[in-house]
Amino acid sequence: MPMDSRDRNRKGYRGSFTSSFSYAFEGLRFVLRTERNIKFHVFTAVVMISMSLFFQITKVEWLILFLVIGGMFVIEIINTAIENVVDLVTEEFHPLAKTAKDVAASAALVFACISVIIGVILFGPYIVAYL
Repeated sequence: MPMDSRDRNRKGYRGSFTSSFSYAFEGLRFVLRTERNIKFHVFTAVVMISMSLFFQITKVEWLILFLVIGGMFVIEIINTAIENVVDLVTEEFHPLAKTAKDVAASAALVFACISVIIGVILFGPYIVAYL
């Protein structure tokens, strides 16, 4: 008998190892399909990876780049999860719901600003040398 979402969400149910990956990919597909900001981050990641290939950055710089790109994706995904949980809990305006959403969004904003700074430090010398 197929398992519906109520069975999957029941306390104590763990599911199979492969089904855990399936659920994770469902979540990733949802975020990529519905979230505008994650689409911008995908575009930016492609540009940064292309620049890295062009400038032939070092192995350490590649590691830094992928940590920053991965961190940005993770924070945006968590932000989306928090926003959806808040929407699930209340459909009407509540100051705490707004605060929760705003704080989650601010985490993404702070990391995005840090990512830009890291990008300038990482690529600045290459760009200056190229010009």
